[in-house]
Amino acid sequence: MRISIGGLADERFHRPLQLIANLFFEDCQIVLSVDDEAADLRIKFDLQVAEEVSVAAELIDQKGAVHFSDYGKELLPFESEKERFKQLKNAVAHVYLTVLQDYTDITQKWGILTGVRPTKLLHKKLQEGIPAEVAHQQLKDDYLITDEKIQLMQQIVDRQLTVVPDLYSLEREVSIYIGIPFCPTKCAYCTFPAYAINGRQGSVDSFLGGLHYEMRKIGEWLKEKGVRITTVYYGGGTPTSITAEEMDMLYEEMYASFPDVDSIREITVEAGRPDTITREKLAVMKKWNIDRISINPQSYTQETLRAIGRHHTVEETIDKFHLARSAGMNNINMDLIIGLPGEGLAEFTHSLGETEKLMPESLTVHTLSFKRASEMTKNKDRYRVAGRTEVEKMMKLAQDWTTSNGYAPYYLYRQKNILGNLENVGYSLPNQESIYNIMIMEEQQTIIGLGCGASSKFIDPLSGKITHFSNPKDPKSYNESFEAYTEEKINILNELFSENGSPA
Repeated sequence: MRISIGGLADERFHRPLQLIANLFFEDCQIVLSVDDEAADLRIKFDLQVAEEVSVAAELIDQKGAVHFSDYGKELLPFESEKERFKQLKNAVAHVYLTVLQDYTDITQKWGILTGVRPTKLLHKKLQEGIPAEVAHQQLKDDYLITDEKIQLMQQIVDRQLTVVPDLYSLEREVSIYIGIPFCPTKCAYCTFPAYAINGRQGSVDSFLGGLHYEMRKIGEWLKEKGVRITTVYYGGGTPTSITAEEMDMLYEEMYASFPDVDSIREITVEAGRPDTITREKLAVMKKWNIDRISINPQSYTQETLRAIGRHHTVEETIDKFHLARSAGMNNINMDLIIGLPGEGLAEFTHSLGETEKLMPESLTVHTLSFKRASEMTKNKDRYRVAGRTEVEKMMKLAQDWTTSNGYAPYYLYRQKNILGNLENVGYSLPNQESIYNIMIMEEQQTIIGLGCGASSKFIDPLSGKITHFSNPKDPKSYNESFEAYTEEKINILNELFSENGSPA
């Protein structure tokens, strides 16, 4: 699909128009030229800016059929050209989305939103003291979000504030993400830093040395400044890819380095690949009082697991779940993915049926996203995936299944190129939510990333400004520079916090 755009010469419009077009069409190209003879669709904008911004759009297809939309809104006071353009961009997006919905007969339930964290918008309005009903109407007016999605957002926000009642006052604490960049194999849909661990023992040893160093130095800073830790999350990769002995030393380092570990609200270890879980590793986690883990089937269809590069069996997932239970793991999360290659409603129904036999404390339902650097995206023609209608039916099935089995949604996020323009939703049984998942999504506090490929988000306790910082993704680069990266993180932390842990 090729769309020519007239009336918007400013190149800054190109990316937001492209993102919205991607919601409707695969392999879509936007051209800011009204006279593109190769275009499948031509859209002419009329943008007028005075005391209000007024936009009209006329869409003409190759058959000459015309679709029209217009929109006007008072131009709010702005302090910078960036703020002014944001208002113009949103007004253009309104008519653009509306005219494309009219042409395709597809309703985008998230409206013009293409961002990752919708619930953050609602949290912000509630923190400002805006009544929920008014906030809901503003979300509809500003972003064209449907009532269905607004109610989902409110349900999640309510649950989060029940689980973490002090969510809005945790800016003087931090959470820690620890990235272990190794897996048995790399899944076809994955873009996380994940390297096949076989034959890499030297690289693993060097990496763990650097990680221990980071933990010690960050721990020293936290103790010196009196900064508490809310949650710790071991992700990757697959943190249970390393040996039981290496895990034991890593958790020992955590207790030695971090302040007041016994008061940390939650420690999670992502044991996502069932083929990495052993009785010895589970015993190590219990030794260090870690009882929240993830065991991720993704699918209960063996052919699907084979197609996406997961070398465990369905039976192994079930067996390792029961092994974890017998070892005392009392808060287990499991992940399922909607829209995996070759899967439709029947296969997803089967996966939910198998999940019901296990009843994990939480279930995260992901919608497949074609991530730019994944093997699946590079070879799209090899992977047949479900269409929009079937994907929506699978999501509805997940919603109905979780409700009937006592689960409620407690966090969500969205991704680019996600099937059906849907979302990823975490569901849990009462009082079994992941606090870390809430903290990382709602961005109410600093998350310090340690390890290979770990991303840090430093949030200014006063302004809320976010500074992003990432460690190298490959072990070799990490091993060569972990001291420098640790020092850079500490310098950023020193700018945010004073000696007593208060904002600088």
